[in-house]
Amino acid sequence: MIVPVSVKSVLNKHKKRDSWFLDEYSINPYQGCSVNCLYCYIRGSKYGENMEEKLAYKDNLLSLLEKALRLAASKRKFGFVALGSATDAYMPVEEKLGLTKQCLELLLKYRFPVFISTKSVLIKRDLELLKEIDKRAILPDDLRDRMEHGLILSVSLSTLDKNLSNMLEPGACEPNRRLQLMSELKREGFLAGVNAIPLLPFLSDTDEELEKMIALSAAVGADFFLAGSLCLFGNGKSDSKTLYYRFLNKSQPQLLPLYDRLYGSGQFPPKTYQQALSDRATSLCSKYGIRNRILV
Repeated sequence: MIVPVSVKSVLNKHKKRDSWFLDEYSINPYQGCSVNCLYCYIRGSKYGENMEEKLAYKDNLLSLLEKALRLAASKRKFGFVALGSATDAYMPVEEKLGLTKQCLELLLKYRFPVFISTKSVLIKRDLELLKEIDKRAILPDDLRDRMEHGLILSVSLSTLDKNLSNMLEPGACEPNRRLQLMSELKREGFLAGVNAIPLLPFLSDTDEELEKMIALSAAVGADFFLAGSLCLFGNGKSDSKTLYYRFLNKSQPQLLPLYDRLYGSGQFPPKTYQQALSDRATSLCSKYGIRNRILV
């Protein structure tokens, strides 16, 4: 079930450009997310254990968005807009409601560049619209000499293991299907890559699994591979740390002591772990000829 909700604003301006995805704005047409990733960083008590049960769409989204885009464009404040930063913009309800598509139409109208990361093949519905954005978007001044695209697409991938994916991201399409989607996006001429944030400690961050993920990403033509560590938030019944530890206790109990050493009572793994993961990913990206950043 999805319910309407009215909001005060929809175009969120960041304090600075995101170092990973290059976005300076974000839009979330929906609240909640039916992909239901247990590790999702936005999980908190207000969402409930099943985020799909709290789905809402912003019924005044389009009028607010057009007003905000018109104002920003009039001041030449162009910047990449992340569409679906706190929810997958192409979860199944989008097929019926089409709010993401209508947002894209407004972004095209006002010529804003766009970043999208998704776990869904529904994005293929909008390929022609995305191509127009790619061609017509106005880039920020400092990116014009560094980029030829006004659109960045990313396929989100945390594991290649189908069974793990089914448990941890039950509303997503299978990992192999996402890699196939990556290949299809590249054949259409898009700047596109893999967003492997988060990688899962001792599951998908091992040398063997990380190399396999990067090698397959390169094989399907991905322009970049972004590797990041898992963050686990909160101790409430529906917070990501609680839900992820429940998953570990049920299916990977042997890893619990290792996770306790990594996370303890905190939210992030140690900086030494994060740096080591980054170094390994960088080395493997170099080996397979794929960038470890959207822009180098």
